[in-house]
Amino acid sequence: MRAFTESVTVHIQAPPRAVWDLITDVTRIGEFSPETLEGRWIDGATGPAVGAKFQGHVKRNGRGPMYWTTCRITRCEPERDFAFVVEVPGMGAGVNTWRYQLAPAPGPDGTDGTDVTESFELTPSLFLKIYWLLAGPFRAKTNIRGMTETLHRIKAVAEKSPTN
Repeated sequence: MRAFTESVTVHIQAPPRAVWDLITDVTRIGEFSPETLEGRWIDGATGPAVGAKFQGHVKRNGRGPMYWTTCRITRCEPERDFAFVVEVPGMGAGVNTWRYQLAPAPGPDGTDGTDVTESFELTPSLFLKIYWLLAGPFRAKTNIRGMTETLHRIKAVAEKSPTN
């Protein structure tokens, strides 16, 4: 099975550093995500770094069920690339990788701006292939809607910041 992925890109009229700081502060995830209510660093982690772990308190589809996930950061290139895999016991490589890619993109007035692409990619497995056959179209729409909402919430905060 080819890994399934979707993405959304939003322009934010703020410099990459300001956007990076919001995206990588997992303790603020509840402000931005329509499904993840809160996040916390675990296993001694205090900030973003490859291998650092955090937990997210998820309310699936914004309605339930509610559960905690453990995530491990797999990419952490400041102001450019941040990704983490959702780990599931017994699933080896994890079940889903979420990624944020940032690219400097000045706005129409020439001031600093950032194009942010959020994406997800399911890890190939028999379980996920069956899941995607049954629920894929619905879940893809839900994820695209959630990524769009997340990026617009980040945009609202970043563009109000006095540092941009």
